[in-house]
Amino acid sequence: MNWEPLLLTFKLALFTTVILILIGIPVAYWLSNTKSRLKPIFETLVSMPLVLPPTVLGFYFLMAFSPNNIFGNWLDEWLGIKLVFSFSGLIIASVIYSLPFMVHPVQSGLSGISRSITEASFVMGKSKWETLLKVQLPQIKPALLTGIVLSFAHTVGEFGVVLMIGGNIPGKTKVASIAIYDEVEALNYDAANFYSLVLFAITFCILLSVYLVNGNYFKGFWK
Repeated sequence: MNWEPLLLTFKLALFTTVILILIGIPVAYWLSNTKSRLKPIFETLVSMPLVLPPTVLGFYFLMAFSPNNIFGNWLDEWLGIKLVFSFSGLIIASVIYSLPFMVHPVQSGLSGISRSITEASFVMGKSKWETLLKVQLPQIKPALLTGIVLSFAHTVGEFGVVLMIGGNIPGKTKVASIAIYDEVEALNYDAANFYSLVLFAITFCILLSVYLVNGNYFKGFWK
């Protein structure tokens, strides 16, 4: 059995999650604190991947990154970067596609922190970023964990976006979801079942860990 698609899938999920931690937390912080009238527009843009068909996003990524278009041609000619049918393209598409799964839990957690805690940190001379890193984030560990786990699990299960932007190149862009599709088309159900079972088991364990660590379900269950 070929383990390459599975390893590539978890590599993609790991890289995507790390980048989302670096990007999603500042975005969530800004959305939870801004008074801008443009906030609903930015929240809508962040949330769009939740409702748009993955193929729609994948199509526009494909058009944007294509060397035949201005942006893709600029990347190719000036920076030597090819994002279409490449692992780098998969990472960028996955970051955008999974962004709401990191931003929403963290934003909700930050919005629930008492203002007195934040103001006390400012009174003690802490900057906004010091307050975020040393005061606010430790207060929302369950929300942060939820964002990390959901981002990872969601990336593992991607299909439409990765197929559109990455294609089906073995060892380069052929992740597990694409491999399952290929094996089903070839009527090789044993291989499809193997990939599916591994993804199901790992995703189940990842999500279960969130409930175990956060403890919300089990506290209510044992009462």
